Amino acid sequence: MRREVLSWNEVDRLIDHLLPQFEGDFAAMLMITRGGIIPGGLMCEAMHLDYIFTASVDFPAQIEAEKRKLLAWPKFIQFPEENQLRAKRILVVDDVWGSGRTITAVKNRISSAGGLPVTCVLHFNPYRSLFGTVRPDYYAAITDAHIVYPWEIDRGPESVLLKDF
Repeated sequence: MRREVLSWNEVDRLIDHLLPQFEGDFAAMLMITRGGIIPGGLMCEAMHLDYIFTASVDFPAQIEAEKRKLLAWPKFIQFPEENQLRAKRILVVDDVWGSGRTITAVKNRISSAGGLPVTCVLHFNPYRSLFGTVRPDYYAAITDAHIVYPWEIDRGPESVLLKDF
């Protein structure tokens, strides 16, 4: 898979592209850990949002890879209380929509609590999405690459491979 390493300036440009697209006001932002924390933090500061939530979602790893794509039920490790979401328009932020499983699980849980979720990612990969023609409500770019964000460069075993960039 093609890999694309982004700079902080490129992230700023993506966020600058997203911000004018938003229609209406949001009562709060929900950032999906870990990928949504940094772009969400930058956006909520620019948008002057006061109510910020986080969601941590895990999909079981014990299911074999092919079945995991379709059969795994998410485990919500951290999520706001229903009364904090009910009847509120919530901007859900993550870094990338790959398979779409995590952000869709979060969106559905907000909806079931009576909230009005609006999804937003920096990158949308329609070639990996498990949800057909469903897309994020807002995205800054379409890609088929594995995106490496500047906050990920020094993290994990692959960081050795990225040192030359």
